Amino acid sequence: MTTSPNTALGTARVLAGTSRGRLDLHAHRDAHGMPPRRDAAQLVRDARAVRLLGRGGAAFPVATKLASLPVGSRSRVLVNGSEGEPASHKDRTLMRLAPHLVLDGALAVARALETRRVTVAVGDPASYRSLHDALLERPDGQAVRLVRHREGFVGGEIRAVARAVSGGPASPPGRRVLPTVHGVDGKPTFASNVETFAQLAVLLELGVDAYASVGDADEPGTTLLTLLGDLAHPGVVEVPTGLPLASVVGEQAGPLLVGGYHGTWLPSAGDLVLSRPALRAAGAPLNAGVLARLPHDTCALGEVAAVARWLADQSAGQCGPCVFGLPSLADSVERLCRGEDVRADVSRRVGLLPGRGACAHPDGSAAFVRSALTAMPAELDTHLRHGTCGRPVLGALPVGRAA
Repeated sequence: MTTSPNTALGTARVLAGTSRGRLDLHAHRDAHGMPPRRDAAQLVRDARAVRLLGRGGAAFPVATKLASLPVGSRSRVLVNGSEGEPASHKDRTLMRLAPHLVLDGALAVARALETRRVTVAVGDPASYRSLHDALLERPDGQAVRLVRHREGFVGGEIRAVARAVSGGPASPPGRRVLPTVHGVDGKPTFASNVETFAQLAVLLELGVDAYASVGDADEPGTTLLTLLGDLAHPGVVEVPTGLPLASVVGEQAGPLLVGGYHGTWLPSAGDLVLSRPALRAAGAPLNAGVLARLPHDTCALGEVAAVARWLADQSAGQCGPCVFGLPSLADSVERLCRGEDVRADVSRRVGLLPGRGACAHPDGSAAFVRSALTAMPAELDTHLRHGTCGRPVLGALPVGRAA
């Protein structure tokens, strides 16, 4: 994947200063200063004032999560830097170029909760090296435990990460087990992805009013996106929320993937607005911030089939919908590519998967396939008529770990 990690529409915040490359501690302090201290009540108040949402898949309100944690040494802080989806590159960009911003956010949460138990779990070797070097530069770096975590897509789910860094299996424990109740070492844990902590650090740096001075009223501030495929500026970009989606991805026709491999295909950007609340209301959650449009010279249905197979291979192997349902769904999509009319079979399978797994992997995979077939009627019709569209599968949607 070719990235443009220092691209920003408007003034860069989380990417401030990174156009010159990785920020060491001195350069980071020049760009962002020293974050002020906040106690738990103050941090909750600030996060609530700007309606800060988590920048991972769930987009859970940060203030609500923070408020549910007890103050004291029992609590833990977990930064999930696994980023197991090959289509996403934004967290790696932050860890590689702005590691101190991520650490500022994590340590600010730890100070607010009055705990010194901070764990950062990282899958990407370059990101690990960047964070390792950053911790050596910091006088407060000894409070952070840096852990290698390369356990795939489902193994990167936040509850799976919490189990793995506690010495258990890298698999989700069940939908009702929340890290805020039972997280790292079985303790209440504030757990979120890398960008969430970076956004918290920016909130502390700017204050509520300045942070909320840009962006959508329902979700002020900026957000990081990974742009893929037939878009003007593929790579990682920081944008203010509230922009028309078409201003980021273009107005040309062609199916648009919103949210990555647990996301939703749309026929076009239409008049949608780039904010998590607005996109969720439209049935296309932003999730981890991936937006993709396929090039015209690739087989779109073949790209969907390749991702469906990759999703099936990512199963943690602990429940039936993943072990049996996802491979069968991938088989059916591949049969569609060959011109076999198994649409009824696909519809039946995607209807059976949601809500039945120990995590949301079956749900997200089903949404990806279901929405793709709805958004690509001409492509599907061509395959059913001729057994092929005549175009090769170019791998525009990556299914190997991104570099």
